[in-house]
Amino acid sequence: MSDQRPLDYAASGVDIDRSDDVKHRIRSVVESTFTAGARGAFGGFGGMFRIPADFQRPVLVSSADGVGTKLRVAIEANRHDTVGHDLVNHCVNDILVQGAVPLFFLDYFAAGRLVPEVVEAVVRGVAAGCRENGCSLVGGETAEMPGIYTPPDYDLAGFIVGAVEEDSILGADRVEEGDVIVGLASSGLHTNGYSLARNIVAERMRLGASDPFPGEEATVGDVLLRIHRSYLPMLRPILGKIHGMAHITGGGLPGNVNRVLPDTLDAKIDGSSWTIPNLFLQLERAGQVSRAEMYRTFNMGVGMVVITDEAGAAAVEASAKSANVDAWRLGRTVRGTGQVRIT
Repeated sequence: MSDQRPLDYAASGVDIDRSDDVKHRIRSVVESTFTAGARGAFGGFGGMFRIPADFQRPVLVSSADGVGTKLRVAIEANRHDTVGHDLVNHCVNDILVQGAVPLFFLDYFAAGRLVPEVVEAVVRGVAAGCRENGCSLVGGETAEMPGIYTPPDYDLAGFIVGAVEEDSILGADRVEEGDVIVGLASSGLHTNGYSLARNIVAERMRLGASDPFPGEEATVGDVLLRIHRSYLPMLRPILGKIHGMAHITGGGLPGNVNRVLPDTLDAKIDGSSWTIPNLFLQLERAGQVSRAEMYRTFNMGVGMVVITDEAGAAAVEASAKSANVDAWRLGRTVRGTGQVRIT
């Protein structure tokens, strides 16, 4: 005999009371990010933002992204206050390479079962990233989706909108032969290559999140959850001196630097110009990963590449030094066909 009891949303796995608890927890966190351009109150159907009056011919620049399987590390380590910060910084860097500064951000969090404390921790990380980069968290979505996600798994995505003056857009058309290629240090894996990294750590190294990471005075969780660095604070004051930039994400140096090269130039990069951090060397050794595959999968210690002339390179190096971020000359642009050559 079939069960004829009355059904409600909670019986189907969606608890509106939990959702209300989440909204109550994150309201003050979200409002802490509001900048002068933010309009409207928390909980509106759409986020509103006024384009700053000091722009003359603003071009809006947008991007959407996630943090990939770095979420699995956060879940296994039961540490959820960093991945939101990663998300914002990743998106900020993606629009920064076109010369844009962020205006506002939206997030999307979905889980099979909402755990208010977890959502709050994630959103606190998002808010921290927004405050660091001077952008408003003007909206988002929190969804409980039983049957799609299995607890304790959740998904996270971010959406950013920034602006740049039309005549200040950076890109391949500004890059010239003989330009200096400057590398800015990453803070770790950032948000790419985690499927391979997790496989190596778990299956080859046989380490858990609380185990010490070889060659580091930190645990596996600490090393793998290091926050994706934002390059906006150090580069914003000198954007006018830069020709082009590449955010080193999936595809590594070969798959990202080529995106900012004209068809007539190559990037000639000296692979001996920096010391590859221990994290990448340990993964390479334990996983028996070829160096070519390492360069295609990971940032190898280079989180952002800046292409500019001699004066601009000096300005980048000085700004990075003041921010306590390592910077060095990776190489130069030479005549070619839009390729990245690491020698």
